[in-house]
Amino acid sequence: MRPIQMVDTHTQYHKIKSEVDKAVIEVMESSAFINGEPVRKFAANLSNYLGVKHSIPCGNGTDALQIAMMALGFQPGDEVITPSFTYIATTEVIALLKLTPVFVEVDPKTFCINPSEIEKAITPKTKAIVPVHLYGQAAPMEEIMEIARKHQLFVIEDNAQATGCDYFFKDGSKKKTGTIGHIGATSFYPSKNLGAFGDGGAIFTNDDDWAVKLRMIANHGQSKRYYHDVVGCNSRLDTIQAAILDIKLKHLDEYAAARRKAADHYDKAFAGNQKIRTPFRAPYTNHVFHQYTLILEGVDRDGLNKFLAERNIPSMIYYPVPGHRQKMFEHFNTASKEMPVTDWLTERVISLPIHTEMDEEQLNFIENNVLEFVNK
Repeated sequence: MRPIQMVDTHTQYHKIKSEVDKAVIEVMESSAFINGEPVRKFAANLSNYLGVKHSIPCGNGTDALQIAMMALGFQPGDEVITPSFTYIATTEVIALLKLTPVFVEVDPKTFCINPSEIEKAITPKTKAIVPVHLYGQAAPMEEIMEIARKHQLFVIEDNAQATGCDYFFKDGSKKKTGTIGHIGATSFYPSKNLGAFGDGGAIFTNDDDWAVKLRMIANHGQSKRYYHDVVGCNSRLDTIQAAILDIKLKHLDEYAAARRKAADHYDKAFAGNQKIRTPFRAPYTNHVFHQYTLILEGVDRDGLNKFLAERNIPSMIYYPVPGHRQKMFEHFNTASKEMPVTDWLTERVISLPIHTEMDEEQLNFIENNVLEFVNK
């Protein structure tokens, strides 16, 4: 049996090695390492895949969120509503820009932000909502957009874990996550569903004026070289990564299908076990399984994590400390906030390996060991 990885980028690379190697050599030969033609090509192909008017590549997913908030002109003290149960980058950029993060609960089944909790958190200072499509499943965007329209708020989608995911509207139409809100942001970190072989990110919008501003901010605030209209930053997707991502984009739906197949295998193995709750699949979306995350009941979660590691099976706890309890936010006095759903999840979730290269032997080995510990 091949060694089990949380994400097997090595095996994935070897399946597309000839394409990737050729593309990288072409970049090396051109010596256009920054803003080369593959960056423009990838941006155009990504827009076409997502069905969005503008895709603006940038340095990483955190930058994508920061640039989006900068473009919308938020001022220090403005409030931004976001889930506490997510990776820190989502909320870190809020504080970095001297805005105020307002943490709200998630749905205990989907792990995504709860619309009813958003309504309760809105104040005259609220400017935006940042829903996170966590673990590869869409947040309830139709409800979120209705709330945003009602209160005249911006919506910035954190799509770092769900590139390629579809959202199905009540009228039968569908859109890709990251293209539903006013601005979307994503990451191309190597472990992502669409992952580079380095770092990278992108910002999405259908608004022409915002697109101009987003591009300016990502490029030192300039629309013309040496003429800087706004305060910006230096955030670029390098040409080699763009060339690699453009190849992997062609395989993205295939990758999602492989992840769903692995998830189906896990679901079947754990079905009916009262101590294991398998991932809920909301009817309004098609989960792309960036993570396969269980909720354990009456099981020593940390003990299982250690037990699996002893058998060379990686597992991860995403996330053991929610945002509202992080030390970096203590000046906002959020740690005392009662968030029972979030706290309940942080004590019970564990993620098993899931990626595009898993085989049945690996899946059976993981499942048998999980069940051995859970049922002892």
